[in-house]
Amino acid sequence: MVAGSGSQRGIVLIMVMWILTIMIVIAFAFASMARTEVFSTLAFKESVENKFIAEGGIARGIVELVYRDKHRSDALTEEIAESWKIDGTPHEVEVGKGLCRIRLVSESGKVDINAVSEIVLRNLITNLGIKGRDGEEPDAIVDAILDWKDGDDLVRLNGAEDAYYQSLPAPYAPKNANLESVEELLLVKGVSPAVLYGNGEKKGLFDFVTVYSGSGQINANAAPREVLMAVPGMTEDVADSIISFRETREIKTPQDLSEVLGGLASTMQAYLSYDAGTAFTIQAEGISPGKKAGHAIRAIVKNENNKYKYIYYKNPEEIRQWKEQ
Repeated sequence: MVAGSGSQRGIVLIMVMWILTIMIVIAFAFASMARTEVFSTLAFKESVENKFIAEGGIARGIVELVYRDKHRSDALTEEIAESWKIDGTPHEVEVGKGLCRIRLVSESGKVDINAVSEIVLRNLITNLGIKGRDGEEPDAIVDAILDWKDGDDLVRLNGAEDAYYQSLPAPYAPKNANLESVEELLLVKGVSPAVLYGNGEKKGLFDFVTVYSGSGQINANAAPREVLMAVPGMTEDVADSIISFRETREIKTPQDLSEVLGGLASTMQAYLSYDAGTAFTIQAEGISPGKKAGHAIRAIVKNENNKYKYIYYKNPEEIRQWKEQ
């Protein structure tokens, strides 16, 4: 009887230990779940805050464009000096404990695929060292772009027309008209995502081309160095001179443009202007305290009858080249 009673107590003890173990495991699981939920909630809160900060940054960018328009005819006054540059220069604005990083980029400082001369587009793609989807050389990419938007079925030396696109596994027809968005380039023979957006080692076309400026000339006040170097006759010294000039003041007259171009003015004035145009990209990023990156938005706005209207809005936007500038 005594031996049996001890055996039962041993079994009870083992059962109690198992129950305690199970309860500990359950408690640990609940604690882990609670901890995960807390961190998920904090991360969600942070992402929402960053999103609204970025949206506020887009609105602030429009305000700065309106301010710029108001004072664009001013001489070199305090007001025009305070206007934000339209060449992608970053501006940081504190929002509560967070930060908003905003850039204004005039579409007039890019190569308009629909309007620019063929040689400028060819120079840009060549200088960037871009290879096509299947290893196509720059000339082949340019010819394919030109064939895509021209109204005929004549195939350029390295281009592609209806016969090529109809031979694809999922056939479609070339546009045979102007492009409506930069992303439309992905439909063109040889233009891969790496060609358009870059691949980490080489920059892509995305930040250097546009379909919104409507001009065959490039605004010297806003063009990045890569675009300036695509202008026929451009040298590194002249490109650096233009960038240096606009750090302190804008090119606002033919005389300013001649001054900065020097002896090459007669060669390059056909390709360059100082007109800011009416379309602008606003890039805004909401960033939490202590972080280097956050939620980014890209919008393109156009001034129509003194009112800015959205013509492109991407939320969120993957930050590519402009983060590195």
